[in-house]
Amino acid sequence: MLVKEILNSVRPALSFEFFPPKIEVGFNNIFQTVSDLMQLKPSYASVTYGAGGSTRDHTTNLVAGIQKKMGLTVVSHLTCVGSTRDEIMSILEKNTENGIENILALRGDLPKGEAVWKRPENGFDYAADLVSFIKKNYPKTCIGVAGFPEGHPLTPNRLKEMEYLKAKVDAGADYIVTQLFFDNRDFYDFCERCELAGIHIPVVAGVMPLTTRKGMIRMAQLAEGTRFPAGLLRSVERAKTDEYFEEVGIRWAAEQVRNLIYNDVRGIHLYTLNSSPAIFKIFKELDVKDASQF
Repeated sequence: MLVKEILNSVRPALSFEFFPPKIEVGFNNIFQTVSDLMQLKPSYASVTYGAGGSTRDHTTNLVAGIQKKMGLTVVSHLTCVGSTRDEIMSILEKNTENGIENILALRGDLPKGEAVWKRPENGFDYAADLVSFIKKNYPKTCIGVAGFPEGHPLTPNRLKEMEYLKAKVDAGADYIVTQLFFDNRDFYDFCERCELAGIHIPVVAGVMPLTTRKGMIRMAQLAEGTRFPAGLLRSVERAKTDEYFEEVGIRWAAEQVRNLIYNDVRGIHLYTLNSSPAIFKIFKELDVKDASQF
């Protein structure tokens, strides 16, 4: 099923994000996690790449495996980074053979050790170019693109940021899924700016619970521009144990989800980090059995 059809029929739609293992033995663990989370009745899932396009083959295999074994609609990430046009065409052909109809088109993170973006030879400069290429060659494919409620880390000019997003939509994007954020006001402001920019496709909210102090520090290092609201910082500062820190993070994420549901969001995308316990704890905090009770 196409994600755009899901977003038009289920509100809010629930989706999960996974990343492929670097080694084959990790696949069983991921399939078990996906199987566990199926209890929450997600509408679809997505599978990422590693930085610089690494784990690309594992992504393709995991996407096909989840859709076939679980019967769950899956979105395959596809990046400009580390891919030529021929390689992207090969991936799209394989996806079609496996019945994968949904793509999240991204420019992608730079490979480790590289600070400056360089277009791959015979590749694409921007996600909008990739969207256009997919639509031209596989017009029936549903395409999602990324949005940045807190601002794109490489585009400090917020006006240009919306111009670039509009270019992706004009190229054929069907929906937007946002990077994680911790203050829902940033998300609502982003949605309003989309409307003002003439962007009227569904916007799915990306939420990730903080579960460890180490993870929070790592997030701040990797995702430049991530904004931790004062209320969240005040709460985690009081956390003297790992258990209390996780409790604070779960409760904060649950309140984000609760507020998003109240405000009739089109979809909620939970970043799982390939682990199910935190996700189940969010649902317990919400006092709902599964997404059908949203």
